[in-house]
Amino acid sequence: MKLYDFDRAPNPRRVRIFLAEKGISVPMVPVDLSRHEHKSPEFTRLNPRQRVPVLELDDGTAISETMAICRYFEALQPEPNLFGRTPAEQGLVEMWQRRVELELLVPIMMVLRHLNPGMAASEVPQVPEWGEANKPKVLAYLEFLDTELAGRAYVAGDRFTVADITALVALDFMRVIRTEVPAKLAHLLRWRDVVSQRPSAGA
Repeated sequence: MKLYDFDRAPNPRRVRIFLAEKGISVPMVPVDLSRHEHKSPEFTRLNPRQRVPVLELDDGTAISETMAICRYFEALQPEPNLFGRTPAEQGLVEMWQRRVELELLVPIMMVLRHLNPGMAASEVPQVPEWGEANKPKVLAYLEFLDTELAGRAYVAGDRFTVADITALVALDFMRVIRTEVPAKLAHLLRWRDVVSQRPSAGA
């Protein structure tokens, strides 16, 4: 088993944090996106979508997509649980993970991919207007999340889950679009301080 990884991309980091929380060690194969190694014939055979992360099992099975990889490891090693135990908790974790991914992490990526000249070869065509349109989406979701965190300790409830992993990675990745969490969002900043102190955050 091995995990194809790029240390500067947000999605591989989500998997690394997940594995660190589980205490699971997997051999890493670096794929340098800046050198377009993900477009090589060898990697394309592994993942035709040419994206990381990819988990290659011992029998040659390739699992791509961040949450699919995390779910594989959750099934392989259920504890510590990160996707929810009861049906209700599982539903809430899935809901919040999906919300944070689509409404915060993806807009951050859209700002980067459509406004950064260095991403022109990867985002064809670049649409600068779309990049600009996503900037207020990022800030609006931060405000929404701050309001939600006023009433609970973590994104999906009273304990750390995969939803918190996605949210932490999204907030840290905001540096690439030169955006910071506004100082007035005290609940969000409190949450970030807490989860950033977890050993897994350094993964």
